[in-house]
Amino acid sequence: MAQEQKSSRTTIHDLARVAGVSVSTVSKALNDTGRMGEDTRARIKRIAEEIGFRPNALARGLLSRRSFTIGLLTNDTYGRFTLPLMAGVSEALVDKGVSVFLCAIEDDPERARVHVEAMLDKQVDGIIATGKRIDRALPVDLSNLPVPVVYAFTAGPPNSITYASDDAQGAELAVAYLLSLGRTRLVHITGPDMFIAAVERAEAFRKLAGEGAPVLYGQWTESSGREAVLDLWRQGGRPDGIFCGNDMIARGVIDGLRELGVSVPGDVSVVGFDNWEIVASQSRPPLTTVDMNLKELGRQAGLTVLALGEGQILEPGLRKLGCSLVVRGSCSHAPIDE
Repeated sequence: MAQEQKSSRTTIHDLARVAGVSVSTVSKALNDTGRMGEDTRARIKRIAEEIGFRPNALARGLLSRRSFTIGLLTNDTYGRFTLPLMAGVSEALVDKGVSVFLCAIEDDPERARVHVEAMLDKQVDGIIATGKRIDRALPVDLSNLPVPVVYAFTAGPPNSITYASDDAQGAELAVAYLLSLGRTRLVHITGPDMFIAAVERAEAFRKLAGEGAPVLYGQWTESSGREAVLDLWRQGGRPDGIFCGNDMIARGVIDGLRELGVSVPGDVSVVGFDNWEIVASQSRPPLTTVDMNLKELGRQAGLTVLALGEGQILEPGLRKLGCSLVVRGSCSHAPIDE
């Protein structure tokens, strides 16, 4: 009969059994904590080396009283902002042996409370709170939890660490690019003015395009962008560059211009905001747009919650990360007057 194959991994329980002590004593010995004789501590360390003990995730958790998991709490159930942010968190923490699990709470305070309690029951090492907009908090109080909390793309309390994309800087990138193409008659079509992101982008637009440059507030939808540009042409407006508050609006603007027989990018250059790949790359022509670098936002949030969990003292406050411009076919140099 073939001999049963023995597992190649030596566990913390194996080490405790060989040393004749409890798992708790092993944990204290290897972490240089607790009260015990130095000879006992040295003996356990020696046996660990002799039998080739290498802690896996479970053993590391037993040794350090950490779960090596981070909870990601969001009301962005569509995932537009959360999924790229989560990819950045995971990328930052995977080499640290830390896993991330997502809890979607919609805008339900009771559901949020249940998910937070479940995270604490799982002994997460920290929580990252994220959402759909930077100027609204999640419907749950996370200020007095026994684990560190970092906020990303949602509003946090004054004493928190909060990450957000720099909307004003991103808008300046878009407008400066349109101006560099020779576009001088600029219009900004954006979402509702109740959103701080819309207001900050509009202010940055006027800073470069001029105080009199038109800003048209509407909804964050394709239909809103289309209707805005059709109304603009009916009223005699003839911009040669349009900066849009998001990619959905921009795609609607391009559709409206096509209906009007206006060439993009020949007659009008169009720039969006978000770099939502599924929208920007499938627009016709593909959309030049501002990338909020949400993946980097998530990476920074992940590293921060890990640092806080390890006891580092970090300065609270709002930390804005720069955006970048992704140039595609909806922009070109302005036509030369003959």
